[in-house]
Amino acid sequence: MTGKCYLVGAGPGDPGLLTVKGRECLAKADVLIYDALSSGEFLHWVPKGCEKIYAGKRAADHAIPQEGINALIVEKAGEGKTVVRLKGGDPMIFGRGGEEAAELAEAGVPFEIVPGISSAIGGVAYAGIPVTHRDHCSQLTIFTGHEDPTKEETSLDYRKLAEADGTRVFLMGISRLAEITAALIEHGADPGTPMALTRWVTTGRQRTIEGTLATMAEIAEKEQFKAPVVAILGEVVKERAKINWFESRPLFGQRVVVTRTREQAGELSARLLELGADVVELPTIRIEPPEDPVEFSRLVADAHTYDWVVFTSPNGVERFFEAFYAAYDDARSFGKPKIAAIGPGTAKKIAEYRFATDLLPETFVAEGLVEAFSKEHIESQTVLWVKAGETRDILYEELMAQGAIVDRCIAYRSVPETEDPTGAVERIREEGMDVITFTSGSTVEGFLALGLPWPEGCKAASIGPITSAKLREHGREPEIEAAQSDLAGLVQAIVEACGRSSET
Repeated sequence: MTGKCYLVGAGPGDPGLLTVKGRECLAKADVLIYDALSSGEFLHWVPKGCEKIYAGKRAADHAIPQEGINALIVEKAGEGKTVVRLKGGDPMIFGRGGEEAAELAEAGVPFEIVPGISSAIGGVAYAGIPVTHRDHCSQLTIFTGHEDPTKEETSLDYRKLAEADGTRVFLMGISRLAEITAALIEHGADPGTPMALTRWVTTGRQRTIEGTLATMAEIAEKEQFKAPVVAILGEVVKERAKINWFESRPLFGQRVVVTRTREQAGELSARLLELGADVVELPTIRIEPPEDPVEFSRLVADAHTYDWVVFTSPNGVERFFEAFYAAYDDARSFGKPKIAAIGPGTAKKIAEYRFATDLLPETFVAEGLVEAFSKEHIESQTVLWVKAGETRDILYEELMAQGAIVDRCIAYRSVPETEDPTGAVERIREEGMDVITFTSGSTVEGFLALGLPWPEGCKAASIGPITSAKLREHGREPEIEAAQSDLAGLVQAIVEACGRSSET
C-alpha cells in the first residue's frame, strides 16, 4: 500500500505566508518531516496523531543527512501514509526539493510539489525593497552563495553575474560574502552599487543592514551578521528608505515568550506578530482530561437541569461541548440554563458553538464574576461551574454564600509540558528575552519548573492580578500587568511598556 508525499514550501518565516494548499496538506498529514523552521506555528496545524520528525537542516547542521531524508520520505509513504515534507521558502529554489522529488519518482511513490514564497522575493519585500521597480530595473537574477562543497570549482559565472542588469539576489552566501563581493568587483561590477543584507526575513528577528558592494563584507563582519541571510544588490535598495514598512512596527525587535498551551498559543502569538514582535513559543502547560471523566460526562449530560452554566476558560468551553455533542445530537438538548463567562475570550469560544452569553463581568476575573452574580439574585438556583482541576475555589465559595447550589464540573487538568520541538528553551538560555508572558497561574508554575535562569533585563508580563499574585508568590514582581484581564489587554500593556512609542 503506497501513500503520498507532498513537498511543501513553508515560505520565508511568517506563518501567514504559507499557501492555502500548503495548510491543507498539513491538515491531512500522517507524518510531518520538517526542517529548522522560523515559526513553530506550522506544527500546530497537523492532526493530533501526526508523527513529527525533525530533519534539522540549517547550513552544516543537519539532524538527518539528505540521503536519510530521501529514504525516510519514501519509507513513510511506502507504509501507506500521507507524508508532508515541509521546507523553508520554496522547495525548488536551492532547497533540494528536486532531489527529493526524483527519489520519490524512482521509488514509484505518488507526490505533489506545493510551491512556497521564496525569501529571495518575499523576504526582500519585508525588508522594504522591491526586487523590480520601473525607475530602476526590469530584470532579476537569483543565485546561491552556497554550492555543493564536494565540487572542485564553482559553477557560477561571476563575469555574467557582474554584468547582469537589474537586481541581483543571492541566498546562503553570508559565510562567503567577502569572496563573492570581491569576485563580482573583480569581474567588472560597480563597487558603489547599493547593497543590503537582511536576516531572519519576515519574522520578528528580522534585521537589515545597508552598504555598497565594496563595503558590505566589512559592515557585515562588524555587525556580526550570520545566517540565514538574503543579500540584495542593485539600485532598488534605495527604495527601502521610503517603504521600510515591516521594521517600523511598534514591537519590532522585542523578543516575547508565549507560555500558553500549544493549542492556545496561536491567538496571542498572532497579535504580537502583527505588531512586529519576535515571538518565541514555549508552552509550559498542556491540557489533559479530568481524573474522573465519567463524572465529567454525567454532569455535562445533566446540564439542562441547572439554572446556570458558568465557564471560566475557553478550554472548559471546548471540553464541555465536545462531551455535550458526544451525548446529544441536538443543541436544544442544552435546555434553558443561562450562561455566564468570565471574560470575552471565553464568551468568544462559547459563540463558536452558537450559544449566547447571558452574563459577562466588568472585570474578567473570578471576583468580577462573583460581583456580577450578586446582582442576579441566585438564591436557591443551581449552578454548574465548568472548570479546570486546579482552579481557585473562590467562585464556588462566594456563589454558595449568595445562596446558590453549586456543582463543580472538572473538565480538564493543566499539567507541565515536557516537549520543546522548536528549541525555544535553548534559544531563551542562549539569547535572552525581553518579555515573558503569563496568562494563568499554571503557566507561571510551568515556566518556573523548567529551571531556566531568568534572562537579564527581561520583563514578566501578567494577564491580570491573579496571575501577578502567583508570580509574586514565587518571588518575581511583574513589570507589566494588563489593565483588562484578557489577551487584548495583555498585548496593549506590552505595547505601552515596550513599544517604540514608549521610547519617545
